[in-house]
Amino acid sequence: MRENKSRPPQDQPWENGWAPDTSRAPGTRRLWLAGGMALATIIACATAIAISERDSDGDSAAASTPAADSTVPGLISFATPSGTAPPNGKSGLSTKKPTTEAPHQQNASKPEPVPSKSPSGDAGSPTKAPKPPATTTWLSVRSVNYPDRYWHMSDGMVGLDQVRGSESREDSTFKQVKSLANSSCYSFATRDGQYLRHRNFVLRAERADGSALFTQDATFCPRGSAHSSDATMLESVNYPGYFLRHKNFVVRLERYDHSSLYLADSSFRLVNGLA
Repeated sequence: MRENKSRPPQDQPWENGWAPDTSRAPGTRRLWLAGGMALATIIACATAIAISERDSDGDSAAASTPAADSTVPGLISFATPSGTAPPNGKSGLSTKKPTTEAPHQQNASKPEPVPSKSPSGDAGSPTKAPKPPATTTWLSVRSVNYPDRYWHMSDGMVGLDQVRGSESREDSTFKQVKSLANSSCYSFATRDGQYLRHRNFVLRAERADGSALFTQDATFCPRGSAHSSDATMLESVNYPGYFLRHKNFVVRLERYDHSSLYLADSSFRLVNGLA
């Protein structure tokens, strides 16, 4: 017969040699079932929340979108630019910046810049100057910040030199004539019939060749000086905003700026001829 053995007490394994089975945790199936149910509940809740937020976002976006021509309260609105260009000024100081290439390196087919008619009224900028005399005038051009120096012809170019002797006086005396390109501006001629014109931004004496370029290069418009009330600045007619000034004692054409040095160097007094 099969021998029946009674199961030893499980609460005293150290006394009867029996040990509980620890290979499977008690209640494992119940734990898996509870975990699955909890996970399904979380997923269902998350799905419901997402659907609810999407519907509410759609409704609020439709309600809060302003009309195309309305302004949202609390925000700063800026006017739409009209697209029109700013009005042209009365002088070259407010016109477009001219090309940086030298005057005689420009394309012959390129239209010449429009000459300025009268100066700008901005503070610190050249102001209105007296009209040139109708008759021919012999004059000399004296520097404001170097009052002992005058425009002086030397090797075909105009420098700023001191007067030394009768020959120097003759080379420092020019004929102011009716301008070649603009009746309200100036042109200057030498005793031998040449004209002062800018070329490569340097003032020099050359024979007139009858070209439109030469007549404009040899025409300068008087402007009042912000540096001295009795002085004159001379603006190029075909390079508006560019004025004659002395630099390293050479008279040249440079773009206007508001520096005190530029204002002094570009201010001259037209005085009676030295010769």
